[in-house]
Amino acid sequence: MTMPIKSKTKATVWVVENGKMRSRLDHLTTEEPLEIRLAPFQKTVAVTMRTPGADFELAAGFLYTEGVVRHKEDIQRISYCVDESVDGEQRYNIVNVELRDGLIPDLQPLERHFYTNSACGVCGKASLEALRLRGCPVIPSGLTVTPEIIYSLPDQLRAAQGIFTATGGLHAAATFDAQGQLLNLREDIGRHNALDKLIGSALLSDELPLNNHIILVSGRSSFEILQKSTIAGVPIVCSVSAPSSLAVSVAKEFGITLIGFLRGERFNIYSGMQRINAN
Repeated sequence: MTMPIKSKTKATVWVVENGKMRSRLDHLTTEEPLEIRLAPFQKTVAVTMRTPGADFELAAGFLYTEGVVRHKEDIQRISYCVDESVDGEQRYNIVNVELRDGLIPDLQPLERHFYTNSACGVCGKASLEALRLRGCPVIPSGLTVTPEIIYSLPDQLRAAQGIFTATGGLHAAATFDAQGQLLNLREDIGRHNALDKLIGSALLSDELPLNNHIILVSGRSSFEILQKSTIAGVPIVCSVSAPSSLAVSVAKEFGITLIGFLRGERFNIYSGMQRINAN
């Protein structure tokens, strides 16, 4: 049986400093493909470049945000593929998701996901109209927070990023409660993968929808980040960088408070300012 793939990979690097060169051992963020298959259909629905770790949550979160499953009970079992032709060897780059009996999902919309890039998600992905057609509800407006709570989030995220500390090359997505306490965090080389892992964890723990939670993602907020947050019912989405124009459109249409450029004691609100209790 092969060993699981690690999230960090050792490498020798040459450091040039003050005109001198020296070698040292470094750690790189591992990037490996993950193939997600549906059983009993034996259908590959996505191949994503990801950082190994929380692979089952990644698969569950992806299938949930794409509408293949709607409840934890729709998933009977998640497992790594076993290659019977190689003495029962487990293949840690292939995950099989067995759906409940009688569930026959519409797989045609997933054809666009045959390859997912770790940097930016699926290019040419479905537009805002796809979310409308899925009947996603407007997020309830009950949650309100102070600016001080928002200010506190980035430091908590950075402090909890174990793999990033070792490699310097990883994104993160985290959930916080209404008091700004860190609840859960997942890391990956791709922002959208980190968020799928986070949402998959919530799905498998029966914690959805996340109507009383704040999500913070490293980097920017793209359409895909807002799409996944909308489906998970997240009322406040924050990022340390800028949102895209389509991300802002999604936030406005589905009632999400979208915050960008969250750095120090400053941030921009692009949608849903009523949830921020500022003077």
